[in-house]
Amino acid sequence: MNNRLAETRSSLGNIGVLLMLYLSFRLLMLLAYQPILTEQGEVGIGAGGDRLFHFRLAALSDEGKLPFRDWWSEFPPIWPVISTAVYLLLGENVNYSNWSVVLGMLMLACETGNLLLVRGIGCRLYSESTGASLAWVYALSIAPAIFMWWNFDSMMNFFVLIGIYYLINARDSRAAVAIAVGILVKFVPALVFGAVIRYRRPTTVIRFATLSAILVILAYLPLFVINQELTTISLRAQAEKPSSQTIWALLDGNYSTGNIATVEDRLKQPDQVVNGGGNEARISNGLRLAIAAGLGIVIFVTTRRFDDRGLILFVGVTVLIFYLQAQAWSPQWATLIIPLTLLAFPSVRGVMATIVLSSLAVAEYPVLWSRTGDLDPSGQMGGEWFLPWALIVLMRTGLLAGLALAFYKALREHAAAPDMNERPTQ
Repeated sequence: MNNRLAETRSSLGNIGVLLMLYLSFRLLMLLAYQPILTEQGEVGIGAGGDRLFHFRLAALSDEGKLPFRDWWSEFPPIWPVISTAVYLLLGENVNYSNWSVVLGMLMLACETGNLLLVRGIGCRLYSESTGASLAWVYALSIAPAIFMWWNFDSMMNFFVLIGIYYLINARDSRAAVAIAVGILVKFVPALVFGAVIRYRRPTTVIRFATLSAILVILAYLPLFVINQELTTISLRAQAEKPSSQTIWALLDGNYSTGNIATVEDRLKQPDQVVNGGGNEARISNGLRLAIAAGLGIVIFVTTRRFDDRGLILFVGVTVLIFYLQAQAWSPQWATLIIPLTLLAFPSVRGVMATIVLSSLAVAEYPVLWSRTGDLDPSGQMGGEWFLPWALIVLMRTGLLAGLALAFYKALREHAAAPDMNERPTQ
């Protein structure tokens, strides 16, 4: 009897069971809430996200207009190119539903990779049982399950996590390639370079940075040849957009989301593009970055933990400080903080932190922002919803600051793993 019970527990704890439940749950969600575009608007699993906006950008290809040649994007090339390529490859069968399902499957593949990476990194850092537990916690996290259908941060998160996985397994060249590809999805993976500088020998850092830089430059060179002006504004757009959804936005009096341009705006030449309006920053981007850089230097110098967990902690605190100083915030950014927090703190407090962060992200959007249109056609947060939203912004900022402090305190602990810089580059 005991043997049968032990065998049952072992089979239910198998990664295959988790994957079966994980995939079937999300596929059945997609089947039950199919993305459909009606005359009244978007319905289904993608409703409320950015997917429809990206579909309309991809649909510009019907007029022969392609990304970076005829219209600019605030994101690096991988997502605009993939979304447009899927649109074109669907040919006569293209519609919002088919296009959205294909990209949803791509995000599901990325999220499945994230799940396996959380498990793999957890096993490497702690134990098989801890890695399995972290995978179950991640599988049940609501924010990644929602935002994978609305945005494409799942893809960026995948390359950050696989880059970390390769780093802690001494596959530095593979990590450099993964981070470079991640940068071509969104720029945030570049923050991993800080951990590489801290946890690797200078010669390894140079090789790592050179390989990543070459790949990024090779991707951007054709874009500059095709249309230098649109590529330049694509690189500038994120830094130049007004503040939104942060304490900096509250100080500036900017009470709208971070959307910076309509589909039509993206067809204009750079000198005709306005950075989404909004009030001028009271605290400049340069000053905030300088303060963040100063904090980063202090953390860099005072770090005492040099094991694999220390690398995770260093990446995590770097991401948190960057998000805290950023003039804008998007709720889907929580999906990167969640796995980093779970891997850094595989405990009840780590799980609770991710639950609170997910709750604040969902409360902000869609709960509050989806109601602003009834009060203000421009989407400005106001009226009876302003105070709850401002409180959410302050609570989220406090949570991110608290997490950054917790990450830093853990980095101040001594750990016996002095050989990270000695690992061979592969």
